[in-house]
Amino acid sequence: MNTPAHLILGLAAFSRRDSRKVTAASAFGALLPDLSLYVMAGVSLVILQIPPNVVFGQLYFSDAWQTVFAIDNSFLLWGLVLAFALWWKARAGIAFAGAGLLHIALDFPLHHADGRPHFWPASNWVFESPVSYWDRAHHAGWVQPLEVALVFICVAVLFRRFPGWPMRVLALALLAMELMVARVWMFVF
Repeated sequence: MNTPAHLILGLAAFSRRDSRKVTAASAFGALLPDLSLYVMAGVSLVILQIPPNVVFGQLYFSDAWQTVFAIDNSFLLWGLVLAFALWWKARAGIAFAGAGLLHIALDFPLHHADGRPHFWPASNWVFESPVSYWDRAHHAGWVQPLEVALVFICVAVLFRRFPGWPMRVLALALLAMELMVARVWMFVF
């Protein structure tokens, strides 16, 4: 799924109107599995001036990058964080880990040739799904509209949960980003 969709879904599932800490933790947990990609790709593209085809065709699949992705997309590590949060009854920790687990659970079946080793450190196995959220050759034409519909539903949930303007503005900004990214995937790939 697209990162804005992960943020909206994580917020819809785990944010709480009565707790900014829990809400912030849910947003950060939803973002964290993709954050390393943004940092590494951003540094490579902008600072190091590496061409995009090298960044996404070679570096993305390199052992170094895949090791980072294995760590921040591991069901086992996120599950351990959730277990500790539950043990300590830490609401923000539960929201953080829950949103991270939701993110990788939704990514797991939606990556065809660009998946991640979700069971690290127990295994480096990567599931190659027959379905992709971005690749039209692997049913993105069906997945993207479903993803966008789910995002609209979750934005409605956030509007209902948060009557104030800050969350509504954030939800609309994330929705706009999701629609822009979805449009690129649908018409470019």
